[in-house]
Amino acid sequence: MSTVHWVGTGLSTVPGLRRLISTGQKTLVWNRTVSRAEQATAGLRGDFSIQPFSKETLAAEVASGDLILSMLPATWHAPLAELALEKGAHFVSSSYISDEMRALDQAAKTARLCLVNEVGLDPGIDHLLAHSLVQSYSNCTKFDPRHAHYFRSYCGGVPRIPNDFRYKFSWSPLGVLKALKSPARCIANGQVVDSQRPWDAISNYTAVLPSGQEVFEAYPNRDSTPFMSGYHFGENWNVQEFVRGTLRLNGWAQAWRGIFDEVESLEGPAGDRRLQEMSDELWSKYAYDEGEPDRVVLCVELEARDDNEAIWHQSYAVDAAGNAQGTAMARLVSVPVSLAIEEVLNGRIDPGVSAAPSKPEIIERWFEELRARGDELALFDHLNL
Repeated sequence: MSTVHWVGTGLSTVPGLRRLISTGQKTLVWNRTVSRAEQATAGLRGDFSIQPFSKETLAAEVASGDLILSMLPATWHAPLAELALEKGAHFVSSSYISDEMRALDQAAKTARLCLVNEVGLDPGIDHLLAHSLVQSYSNCTKFDPRHAHYFRSYCGGVPRIPNDFRYKFSWSPLGVLKALKSPARCIANGQVVDSQRPWDAISNYTAVLPSGQEVFEAYPNRDSTPFMSGYHFGENWNVQEFVRGTLRLNGWAQAWRGIFDEVESLEGPAGDRRLQEMSDELWSKYAYDEGEPDRVVLCVELEARDDNEAIWHQSYAVDAAGNAQGTAMARLVSVPVSLAIEEVLNGRIDPGVSAAPSKPEIIERWFEELRARGDELALFDHLNL
C-alpha cells in the first residue's frame, strides 16, 4: 500500500487527517511539534505513526507511489512538490496554484504523477460548485453564449455569535492584515475592474441560504479572471460579471474603518513591524474563545439574462457551524483534502498540475461525503423560489 505523508497538523487539518486514518490508509504524520500531532490523532486507531518534520527526514522516507500532502504555509508547497517528483510520488495541497507549482506541470505529466492543489474550501469546494453550475447550464435548453452571464462566488469565515468587531480570528491576524494590502481584479458591467484595496470595492451581497436570505458585505479577492477558463466559460460567452470574493458580516467595513486607514499608511520595514503589532493586539482582543463556534458561509451562483430578463439562475449555498468535533473551517478545508488524496491514489485524477476536479462523478462523490458529515449543500433555482 502507498503511504500518505501528511505534513503539518495546524488548526485546519484535524478532521481530514482523522478521516483519512480512519479509512485504513497507511499514513505518516509529520510535524515539527510532535506533541501537536499527537493531540490531533488522539484516540485514533489505524496504520499511522508520527515523525518530527524536516525536509531531509521526509525525503528519506518517501517512496515511489507515495503521496505528500502539505498543510504547511504556501512557501513550502513547491519545494515539497519537487521532492515528490524526485521520489516518484504524488502531491496534494489546499492552496492556490503558484507560478512555481505550475512550472512543474510538464515534468509531472511525463512522470505520470499528480500535483493537485486548490482542494480545500476556498479554493476547493467553491470550484466544485462552480463546475456543477456551469455544467448544468451548458447542458440545458436555455444555454446560449450570447446571453448576458453573471457569476458570483463568495466565501467567508465569520463568528457564529456576532460581535461589535464583526469578526474573530482562528489564528494569527497577520495574514488577514496583509491581505488588506492586496489588489484584486474582476469583471463588472462587462469590463475588467481593478481595485487596489478591499475597502475600495465593498458591496452588499444578499445570500440565499438554507435558513433564508441574509445580507453580507463582500469584496473581490485576488484575480478572478483566470478562473473563467478554469470553469469552462467559453471564449465566446458574453460575461457581464465574474467575481470570486470574500464575505464579511454586515457592518464589518464600519467596524474596521480605523484598521483600513492605518494599514493604508504603512510602508517598508517599519510598516511590517506595525502590522505585526496590530496582529498581536487583534489576537489578544478577538481570538475565538475555547469551544466558541465559528461559521462558514459559501455562495456560488450563475445567472443568464436575455434582454435583461433572467432566463436561468441557480446557486449553491453552504452555511456551516463549528461543533464539538471542531471548527467549520477546519472541517470544510481538510475533509476535501482527504478526498483528493483518495482520488489520486485510486487513479481518478489526471497526471500533471491541477486544481479541484471537474468530473461530475467525482463532484457528486464529494458532495455525498460532505452531506454525510452534516454540511448541507443547498441548490436554489432563483426563478422558482
